[in-house]
Amino acid sequence: MFGCCGGGKRKDGEKRSCWADTRGKKGGALNITDLRRGSCDPNGQFDVDNLEEQVEAIETRLDGPTHPCRGRQAYVTLATNDTYGLGCLVLGESLRRVGTTKELVVMVTRHVSDAMRHSLEKTFDHVKLFDLLDSNDAGNLALLQRPELGVTLTKIHCWTLTEYRRAVFLDADTMVVRNCDELFDQYQEFSAAPDVGWPDCFNSGVFVYKPSLATYRSILAFAVKNGSFDGGDQGLLNMYFSDWARGSIKKHLPFIYNMVASIVYTYQPAFRLNADQVKIIHFLGPVKPWHWQYDIQGRCLMSDTGSLGDAGDLLTLWWNILISRAMPNIEAGVTGLAGEIHEKYKDCEEPYVLDYRGVDAYQNIQDHVKSKIPGVFQRKQK
Repeated sequence: MFGCCGGGKRKDGEKRSCWADTRGKKGGALNITDLRRGSCDPNGQFDVDNLEEQVEAIETRLDGPTHPCRGRQAYVTLATNDTYGLGCLVLGESLRRVGTTKELVVMVTRHVSDAMRHSLEKTFDHVKLFDLLDSNDAGNLALLQRPELGVTLTKIHCWTLTEYRRAVFLDADTMVVRNCDELFDQYQEFSAAPDVGWPDCFNSGVFVYKPSLATYRSILAFAVKNGSFDGGDQGLLNMYFSDWARGSIKKHLPFIYNMVASIVYTYQPAFRLNADQVKIIHFLGPVKPWHWQYDIQGRCLMSDTGSLGDAGDLLTLWWNILISRAMPNIEAGVTGLAGEIHEKYKDCEEPYVLDYRGVDAYQNIQDHVKSKIPGVFQRKQK
């Protein structure tokens, strides 16, 4: 009924994908509506009353309830289709770019193509397949006008990654701009940043947690009984970790670990003051970085509204990472918008970002010119 796997690498060190499926390769999606009915497939093999027995199947697919390498730590993300897989690639490369020492894990569903899966293997240490959870609560999701959020309930599978002592989950629409490995040492389960829309709720795009089959089992049972107030993972997790708002402040992540990109419009002075401390950018909302058009010659976004200011800089950084670091890893055959972007930009030259304080500093440029045409400067000095 639930699909998961312990992952790992081959003895020769080559990365591999993990495609264990506790449903015996039957496939199919598990959704909350089916759980409430007491069945998740046409044969009616799932019984809510025997939830614990069913979840035991997960433990048999893992090396026991705990793994021997419990000191391992990982950043975890999720791709439910190839387009969000593109976001995962940029996220993974942004983590590599800032020099993380942690393992990178991406969970994928069966809607992710083989081509995208192979592309993800080049950036992530482990690619793991999980069955799709879809809340199917169309009424609740309509309130958000974001029906695609239903499939993100698959996110709770991250608690089954028990080979890791601690993990940080990052949504596919986030980007790391500075090393944030301290999250693993300074914060406990369940730590998250306030949501800008309702600060007494946390935003589930970034959170620190401790993988545990017991917690997974408990969250799933809670979902069966209570559902989610917004139809997605954020509503479910806020209901489950309901003491977050009034509990220990030590479990409140600073905004720099989950800075919503739109804040550069709504509170620009605060962004300007704290920009050099921001570590994780979250492109929250229906319009994602991959929805923009990018001008490879001008190295900027195409916009009918003129300059995008600081927001444009953040989006341009996302695209620069895509073109220069992720694009070479993307294989032909990826689908959806990811396929269109790959076809359009696959032959683009790597964008060059000026380093005004380093190699491109004015003094360095002047010294270079002097070395090439010294006579000009010698005559001027006379």
